[in-house]
Amino acid sequence: MSNRKFLYLTGYQWLWALYIAVAVYTCIFKYTRGIDNNYKIFRASYFHARQEKDLYASYPQEYGDLYYYGPVFPLVIAPSSLLPHGWGFLLWELANAIAILWAIHLLPFTVRQKNQLLLLCAIEYANSVFYMQFNPAITAMILLSFILVERGKEQWATLFIVLGFLIKLYPIIGLTFFLFSRNKGKFVLWAAIWAVVLLIAPLILYSPGYMVNSYHQWLAAVHSKVGLNAYFDSPQDICVMGVVRRLTHNINVPNGPFLIAGAFLFLLPLLRFSQYKSFKYRAQVLASALILVVIFSTGAEHPTYIIAVTGVFIWMLIQDKPYTTGNIILLVSVLVLTGLGLTDAFPKFIREPYIAKYSMKAWPVIVIWVKIVYELLFNNFVAENTKIDRQYERLKSKDWLMSIS
Repeated sequence: MSNRKFLYLTGYQWLWALYIAVAVYTCIFKYTRGIDNNYKIFRASYFHARQEKDLYASYPQEYGDLYYYGPVFPLVIAPSSLLPHGWGFLLWELANAIAILWAIHLLPFTVRQKNQLLLLCAIEYANSVFYMQFNPAITAMILLSFILVERGKEQWATLFIVLGFLIKLYPIIGLTFFLFSRNKGKFVLWAAIWAVVLLIAPLILYSPGYMVNSYHQWLAAVHSKVGLNAYFDSPQDICVMGVVRRLTHNINVPNGPFLIAGAFLFLLPLLRFSQYKSFKYRAQVLASALILVVIFSTGAEHPTYIIAVTGVFIWMLIQDKPYTTGNIILLVSVLVLTGLGLTDAFPKFIREPYIAKYSMKAWPVIVIWVKIVYELLFNNFVAENTKIDRQYERLKSKDWLMSIS
């Protein structure tokens, strides 16, 4: 994990090159074979918005599946949509790569820790990019909302929370970091400002009536998708509820009790106000938040897990001893079962009747989330005076937000 140079680049810079190369390769591979359906959905949303067509209707002559992102997303995809298809696709993949790279770069970690985090997340990053998903950018939005609150930049932290929520809901978990803000009034004010600005931002593309109708249609589409996700052969529902449904062979297992239990377990440690002084505690809440939004979402699918796995490895790397025997077992299970379980690395006779059938991709992540919550409830982070807390104080004094490693 050294940062010595090889062919004029440090190890950290080579990892950036790797992530970008995966994005470029995926674009070429998918585009030249005409298997870029997900990107076609995203790209078409801009043109449908401009023409004031129903964003959430079926357009089988343009692409398969349906569009489920918020009405503000056509603005986000506009720069890519306005380019020729191939170049726009490349911009989309590169933007997702750079988003997660930059967010990880800004974490108050050492170069060695960032190297390890990028390496450990590489499989799930490749899974998400291969499916042309927005999840690396969603991961970046949650990370940036935490980082910017840590830096007292609530005006920008809340931008990522509100924008992410209005695109794909998950980043709303960033509101949790309000509790760690030293400028709570500023946080609330800017959250309100961004909510107003971004809710009406689609007016740049279309009329007020169409905008209001699109928000109604979005909420209806998201609500209906929850029901559509829960069936035994679904590529979604890789979550706590999906695991229970598949293990019990009962498709009628309700989501509500699990969502309430998950919210309770996530929020309960936040009552330990005395622990807020510890950066390790706050970072572990970040890890818990990244995992929670995935393992309690019926929309969680194979490429969604870049969000959760980033949380898993942040938790691991902030430990004084990250690579204990128990942690190595958990690490290997995440890399192998979660990362590779639904890929061709596993033969079809194992992948489909076992890993896919029982949502086994989620199992290691669920176990780790329970462990994280247990530690948040019972560990005394302040008294421990951990390495990551001491490191954080050193890096903070060097203005780690703006440093280039």
